Amino acid sequence: MNKNSKIYIAGNRGLVGSAIVRNLKQKGYTNIIEKTHSELDLMDKQAVRLFFETEKPDYVVLAAAKVGGIGANKTYPADFIYENLEIQNNVIKAAHDFKVTKLLFLGSSCIYPKMCPQPIKEEYLLSGYLEPTNEGYALAKIAGLKMCQFFKRQYGDNFISCMPTNLYGPNDNYDLNNSHVMPALIRKFHEAKVNNDKVVEVWGTGKPLREFLYVDDMADACVFLLENYDGEEHVNVGTGKELTIGQLAEMIQRVVDFKGELKFNSDKPDGTMRKLLDVSKLEETGWKYKVELEDGVKMAYQWFKENYKG
Repeated sequence: MNKNSKIYIAGNRGLVGSAIVRNLKQKGYTNIIEKTHSELDLMDKQAVRLFFETEKPDYVVLAAAKVGGIGANKTYPADFIYENLEIQNNVIKAAHDFKVTKLLFLGSSCIYPKMCPQPIKEEYLLSGYLEPTNEGYALAKIAGLKMCQFFKRQYGDNFISCMPTNLYGPNDNYDLNNSHVMPALIRKFHEAKVNNDKVVEVWGTGKPLREFLYVDDMADACVFLLENYDGEEHVNVGTGKELTIGQLAEMIQRVVDFKGELKFNSDKPDGTMRKLLDVSKLEETGWKYKVELEDGVKMAYQWFKENYKG
């Protein structure tokens, strides 16, 4: 990519998209296209095609998606599969038709089978049943990944994909009804501290293992892949390290400095018990994460305190 290449970040207001914009600007890229949802509805096929025809982006990062935690995925599976398929289909096809130089599609580690061997290698995709609680979202992401593969295979389009682990950081979603575990716990502990509550409840048993990547590291990996990777197979992006939800809750409790008690609600779902990504392929390509988890949690909490209005 040249520093003046026209780069469109779909989903530039979201957790990942905003971090990619920050990373590109830090690296000296000057021609970044950002559109809000009101300016460009990616579910509107004609609007998407008109945008690509008019703007003619050289590079596209597809970071726009309908996302949410276990609760939202269980409650709205039809919305998750429909809206994500619609967004992907519109953007990927327009990128092909209007001859985009390169496209990067962002998936999620939930695309892998529920009972995957650990750590999860890229080739384990489609080797077993999915986790039922987020099957709609996962199926949409698998379809997007395969579309990129097939457009590359059939037409030679340089469409690549990466699969991030659990992400967190600036511009995360802190709505307790549909947020992921990290922002939900940061908000819960913060509000409990402010309100002098005695107890914070955590969903599930606290036993599932999870891997977390600071979103600015994720953005750096995305730009690295745009600059250096052209393979047909998707690439896992993560740290290769994991901890239990219970350990995560204790870490956030420590960072927030909440003095009360932790209580696990085992009536709530745990989700997949373990999903650690094998990141050896990415590391062999030449990229490795930089931000350790506790440092990242401190930065995420600082951002929350400064920016979250609630």
